[in-house]
Amino acid sequence: MTAAESLTSTSISLDAPLTAADLRRAATPVAVLAGDGVRARVERGRDFLRDVLSEEERPVYGATTGFGALVGFPGRQEQADQCDNTLAHLGAGQGPDLDHAVCRAALLVRARSLAQGVSGVSAHVVDGLAAMFATTFVPAVPRYGSVGASGDLIPLAYAAQALRGRGEAYAGGRRKPAAEALRECGLTPLTLDGRDALALVNGTSLTTAATALALDSVRASHRALQALTCLLADLLGCDPGFLDPRLMDAYGHRGAIDVAAGMRATLAGITPSGTRALQEPYSIRCSPQLLGAAEDALRYADGVVAADLSSVSDNPLFFPDDDLVVHGGNFFGQPAAFASDVLAMVTAQLGNLAERQLDLLVDPARNGGLPPMLAAGPGRQHGMQGVQLATTALVAELRHAALPAGTQSLPTNLHNQDVVPFGTQAALRAYDMAALLALLCGSLAVGLRQAAHVGARRPTSPSCAALLGALSEAVPPIDPDRPLDADVRRAAALLVSSR
Repeated sequence: MTAAESLTSTSISLDAPLTAADLRRAATPVAVLAGDGVRARVERGRDFLRDVLSEEERPVYGATTGFGALVGFPGRQEQADQCDNTLAHLGAGQGPDLDHAVCRAALLVRARSLAQGVSGVSAHVVDGLAAMFATTFVPAVPRYGSVGASGDLIPLAYAAQALRGRGEAYAGGRRKPAAEALRECGLTPLTLDGRDALALVNGTSLTTAATALALDSVRASHRALQALTCLLADLLGCDPGFLDPRLMDAYGHRGAIDVAAGMRATLAGITPSGTRALQEPYSIRCSPQLLGAAEDALRYADGVVAADLSSVSDNPLFFPDDDLVVHGGNFFGQPAAFASDVLAMVTAQLGNLAERQLDLLVDPARNGGLPPMLAAGPGRQHGMQGVQLATTALVAELRHAALPAGTQSLPTNLHNQDVVPFGTQAALRAYDMAALLALLCGSLAVGLRQAAHVGARRPTSPSCAALLGALSEAVPPIDPDRPLDADVRRAAALLVSSR
């Protein structure tokens, strides 16, 4: 394929802050536009850098110096050679390649940061990044190596080298030498000088992208769990009093108040069976409080991600209006580290809720008399038994992954980086956990669909009836037993398709 590959219908402008939807679209070919405003800003910043470098008494990190702990030594004389001085030693990553969606999202975030014109980067670098998104080109970037400070140096160095035609990359989903992948996609290898190379790596764009994608996925599962909890309550004939607005107003937490209002709307028209106990188990009765606390936490993460997606993550920064080159720490990914750690905690508890609700649903002592494991013929069939075992394993994975990463600082780089946030570890871990949470939601959804098949009452709320209808179309009843792995994935995909 070439740069003329078919594109998605909606373009992305580098002249405006990015959104999670932009990052999702970047996973496949999409038009990314660097307009006249972007070019004017970038070229002005580049002209200022040239002026600064012409003054021998004004050092510029990475352009006239060594890197990291070696900043006190002069760099290479030729700027083209300084590019290799920047990138070669960073080829130290290990592990499997990053998910292609994460890698391309990271480069979109990097392009937006550079497009703001304060990085001193060449305009053709921004143009080259924008052109890449119209193709299927994906740099092969190993997962491990970044500490989320001084930028995602090692991962982004692999991306920069691939864009130069060095190392490995993917084109059309196939891994091959980067130079070959560039040719196949109709792209020209980037020519970089020292400042260009440093600008490509000296930001936390991978950390930001993974955090944003994780948040987007967790939000979709959070919405799905609200709907699935309502369907569970309707199938069992629960009284919706646990969502009473006076009760929630007395609780006083904004997230819980808002979640409960949404759940009341979903359950509008419900007719309680009158056969349930006075108080439901906590996995139903306390769901607005749990989901509401998650909503409050997700709103905090929303703010962090929005700031990161509109920020400049780089060092140094160049301000022509003030004749100023500022060396600082805008490449320090602590905000995303904390936000990703919060996402991990939220994900673990949401996953626990989904697993507990499924456990309630398959237990004949608590599910209103439905057969054990929702088996159509218990003993001869086993219904949801395998899926429930798998959900237990998934929750265990979430729990041991929820250890905060943003507090695990280790000094490195001859103590130049004496405090680091480990935001990349936190973000990629949150991204992985979000995928497991979606599977837990899919597992619960398959159970709810099966409950309707083996004797649960029909939903009395129109919204719940519509959700059950959609699930019934996507997932056949389990009768007789069959492998359910694909059904769980299909149900999960259905639940997040409306985001």
